[in-house]
Amino acid sequence: MTTLAQLRKTALSLPETAEQVGDSGIVAYTVGEKWFASMGKDELVELRLPAPDADEALAAHPTAQRLERGATPVGVRVPISDINGQQLNHWVRRAWISQAPKRLAAQAAAGDAATPGEVGDLPKAIGSPATRALTGAGITTLAQVAELTDAELLAMHGVGPKAVRLLREALA
Repeated sequence: MTTLAQLRKTALSLPETAEQVGDSGIVAYTVGEKWFASMGKDELVELRLPAPDADEALAAHPTAQRLERGATPVGVRVPISDINGQQLNHWVRRAWISQAPKRLAAQAAAGDAATPGEVGDLPKAIGSPATRALTGAGITTLAQVAELTDAELLAMHGVGPKAVRLLREALA
């Protein structure tokens, strides 16, 4: 079952994300001071998505509802229990991209297109997920990796223990 903990982990793995907890118990995630995901005590995840992504999410989840501010559609609302972890990760990232400043969205696009062994001096052996995660966070050199702790690296979705070990070996 998908939980607030997974929503939190996914949201906070995205660059420059901040978490805010309101008095009413709503936990919201923002980038560049714009909210992109939230969840309240009602366990409904709200995702700020552009119309095409919102339509896709609504089609994929029968219990999802269109989220509106006034009469303007701004995303979707779906019970967290009705969305699996992989889907949650996808939609949270899409919501983040839609609200992120242009430079961060461009970094994310660069990460999506990153190929192992072709990004700066990052070793090919770390694999595609880690290469995409690092590039998406604007990290393209081993010197930048050296400035991060293992915990910071592991917090990036796609960077696992093996990738961290290979990066540390490349730095040694």
